[in-house]
Amino acid sequence: MTDIPILDGARQLADRYPVWLCDIWGVLHNGEVSYPEASSALARFRDAGGTVILITNAPRPHDDIELQIAGLGVGAAAYDSVVTSGDVTRALIADYAGRNLFHLGPDKDLTLYAGLDTTLTTLATAEAVVCTGLFNDLVETPAIYANQLAEMRAKNLPMICANPDLVVERGSSISYCAGALGEAYEALGGSVAYAGKPKPPIYLAALARAAELRGKPIAKREVLAIGDGLKTDILGAHDNGLDALFVASGIHLGAGNALDVSSLSRLFAAAHALPVAAIERLAW
Repeated sequence: MTDIPILDGARQLADRYPVWLCDIWGVLHNGEVSYPEASSALARFRDAGGTVILITNAPRPHDDIELQIAGLGVGAAAYDSVVTSGDVTRALIADYAGRNLFHLGPDKDLTLYAGLDTTLTTLATAEAVVCTGLFNDLVETPAIYANQLAEMRAKNLPMICANPDLVVERGSSISYCAGALGEAYEALGGSVAYAGKPKPPIYLAALARAAELRGKPIAKREVLAIGDGLKTDILGAHDNGLDALFVASGIHLGAGNALDVSSLSRLFAAAHALPVAAIERLAW
């Protein structure tokens, strides 16, 4: 059995943590609609003096994500700043200045390369691969990419994985993300550099932004990471010395299943990274 407390509102943690690093997809929206209670909770936290940095494994620059979430109904009152896996990926891409890269992912992610000294080319002439996701994550699975990944491995191409998430909840369905292809490539012995959660660079960027906004250094004990991904949000918080609030979702619980002691025990039975609390949906 687990002793992770189940909260009815994030307000119970507001006084303890003046800085919240909040995930976006799965917490503030599901790719189709936003969760008004979640945005309201963040806005109320900010009204009380808290700082909210949205930290996401989205493989595009932060200004793209700000436009996307605004279109879904997440208002500017809910956050102070956004830090994305795409922002970190751009720094990794810069290490390949002047070299040929193969883009593995949908065209909507091509803004990732804006202003960078890179040449996007075919896999046959590429020196590295940047993976932002599946070409069509509405219908495709990682199995479809077996031959392509094998070709990449035969060429010993390094991969930059711009979104370490394995899956996301899209409405009532589950879609695969770049992390699933990165995991499959690693299983073949391929080299993968992950840009976002749970790796340190995105947390360092988010904490630096929080310190800038608050005008002073931020101690890790003052920070709460909020998210729904066990292998990204919860593990990432743990590995980077932060406490975490687990937001239950269809990814882990399954549609129609309630958050309770039994479900938490099942989810975290073999986990070494535990949250300080859990909540069914982010709310105040």
